[in-house]
Amino acid sequence: MKWLIAAFAVLTLCFFVYAGVAFASLAGLIAAARSGDADQVLARTDLPRVRHAFVEQLIDAYLRRLGQTRPVKPFERLAINTFGASLADDLAGKLLTQDNIAVLLRTGTVRSNVELGSIPPLTEIDVSNIPGIVRRFTFIKPVEFSLRLGATSDAGSISMHFAGDGWRLSAVKLPAAMLAKLVERLPTR
Repeated sequence: MKWLIAAFAVLTLCFFVYAGVAFASLAGLIAAARSGDADQVLARTDLPRVRHAFVEQLIDAYLRRLGQTRPVKPFERLAINTFGASLADDLAGKLLTQDNIAVLLRTGTVRSNVELGSIPPLTEIDVSNIPGIVRRFTFIKPVEFSLRLGATSDAGSISMHFAGDGWRLSAVKLPAAMLAKLVERLPTR
């Protein structure tokens, strides 16, 4: 019986360390975004993962757009996933620069030549309100969690991924309306 209590205590301690490190990393990202320090934001960001997640969002939004007007053929889906990824990656490279990520997290908008709309800024999250953060928190897998930025599920979110030496920003999920504005300029044929 004593070993069971000890095992439970060790598991509880591990959980609190796990949650504490995740919370500290999130608080550091929020502080870096509030200060507007693009270098500190980038130090807490896994840029290749953020770009990959953005490309996936664009391709999914484009496929949904095509599917609304006509059925998407399997070969067409393969071509979009193959060639569209390179176009989406180019767009992601233009939109997700070091400065743009810092501005997006601080203000909720992306600097571009097209009005895309906005998401609730990460800087509005009150780190001292732990119950409020827990309500926004979504566990994805043991090394990844998501934090909703607004009151609704379509307000946008960020994801953080554990990368060996700590938690890093791994995705900024844009609302469907912003993604629709990005893909509406792409051809439907």
